[in-house]
Amino acid sequence: MTKIWRETGFVEHDPWVIETDEVKATEAQKPLLGLDALIAKAEESNEAGLGVVIKPADDVTRLQPYLDRLDIVAVAFPAFNDGRAFSHASLLRQRLGYANELRAVGDVLIDQIPLMLRVGIDSFSVTNETALKRLAENRLPGIPHYYQPTARRAEGGQAYSWRRLPAKSA
Repeated sequence: MTKIWRETGFVEHDPWVIETDEVKATEAQKPLLGLDALIAKAEESNEAGLGVVIKPADDVTRLQPYLDRLDIVAVAFPAFNDGRAFSHASLLRQRLGYANELRAVGDVLIDQIPLMLRVGIDSFSVTNETALKRLAENRLPGIPHYYQPTARRAEGGQAYSWRRLPAKSA
């Protein structure tokens, strides 16, 4: 069973569905299209409120002319050891300035969610039973200190974690 999770909790009625040859969005749903299908649709109409799924081998910079028309970008994590979606999320947030919903889909595991949050992913399509249980209990694993700047600022508001000065002792 797939559930959508945000930092505010589980989403009850999410309209987005990943379209494939077998699965098509109904009237009550909105399609998440592949990159090529989205570009073709965007080129032939002025429709806004679109959604796209970015697969690991896709070139996320091809989305740049259409970002203002997208409500959601889903980045695919096909396997635990494939982290290219982290790079896609970082590029979307930091270089391309994408500000709408950024969702992780695929193999979303509890240990990776804090890292996904740091690169700007703000919603998660979760199927893993352990992850669903821990999220329902509001038990995210935490990492108190970071060395790299990311889309999400470090606690304490510092832009560059490694430039923090140690507290002076009295």
